[in-house]
Amino acid sequence: MSCRILDKQLKTSTESSVAIADAFFPSTSPWLAAFVVILLLSMFLVLAAIYKIRNNNKEITRAQNARKQIEQDIDELKRKLDEQKRRFEKENEDAEKRIENVRNELKFRKARSNAVNITLDQKCKHPNLCISDDKRRVKSSDKKETALKAMVVATEGFPDKKHYWEVEVGNQSQWELGVVSENVRNMIMNNMGISPPVNGLFSLQYSQGKYILTGREDVSDCKQCSVVGVLLDVESSELSFYSVEEMSPLGSVVLEFTGKLYPFFSPDSSGKWLGVRPVKPQTYDPLPQGEKEINK
Repeated sequence: MSCRILDKQLKTSTESSVAIADAFFPSTSPWLAAFVVILLLSMFLVLAAIYKIRNNNKEITRAQNARKQIEQDIDELKRKLDEQKRRFEKENEDAEKRIENVRNELKFRKARSNAVNITLDQKCKHPNLCISDDKRRVKSSDKKETALKAMVVATEGFPDKKHYWEVEVGNQSQWELGVVSENVRNMIMNNMGISPPVNGLFSLQYSQGKYILTGREDVSDCKQCSVVGVLLDVESSELSFYSVEEMSPLGSVVLEFTGKLYPFFSPDSSGKWLGVRPVKPQTYDPLPQGEKEINK
C-alpha cells in the first residue's frame, strides 16, 4: 500500500509505501463452496425428512382411524348377527312349542275319541270312603284317615282296546288315579280294609304340589289341574294321563299285567268329592293337510 503527497507551490511530491503480508488477507478457501452446498443439501434433506415423517404420521393416523372404523363395523355386524340369531332361536323355539302344542292337542283329541262310561263299585271300596248315589263320585268319610291309602275300584274292567275317562279332582291337595289288575281288585274286594299292594297298581299321584308316576320320579313342569284325563291303551300296554284344561300330557306308565284292568280312584282326607266326569264319545277329525305336514 502506498501514499503520495503533492506540494503545488514547491512543485514537489513525496511518496511512501507500506508492505502488508498476505497472511492478513487470506484468499477464499476452495472448500467453502462445497461446504455451502453440503449445508444446503443437508437442510433440504432434513426438511424433506420432516415432511416425509409428517406425511407418514398422517398416513398412520388415517390407517389407525380406518382400522378402528373397521373394528367398529365388525362389532356392529356381530351385534346385529347376535340379535338376529337370538331372534331366530326364539322364533324357532316358539314354532317348536306351537308344533308341540298341536301334537299334544292331536293326541288328546285322539284319546278323547275313546271315551267310556265309568261307575264306582260299592262292593270294592275302602270302608272309610263314601260313594254318591249316581256312583260317579267318591269322598273320604274319615278326615283322620291317612291320605292315598283308601281307594275305590270301578265296576268296569277292560281286557283289550283303548278306553278314556276324565276325573274331576278339583283343588284337592292329594289324590291318586289309575288302574289295578284283576288280582289286586279281587284282593281289595275280599279284604276291603287293607292297603293295596304295589304290584299290579299303575297310577298318577298328586301330593305336595308334585305329580308322581308309578315307578318314576316327579313329573317336571306340570301345574296343578282340576280335571285329569286317563287313557288306557291295553294293546300298547300303556296308561297315559292328560291335563284336560291344557289338552297336554302329564305322563305315561308302562303296564305289566294279566287279565283285566280296572280304573281306581283315591281322594284325600279333606272330605271333598272326587268324581268321574261324563265324556261324550267324539269322532276324531284329522288335521288339515298343512298341520299333517307339521306332525311328520
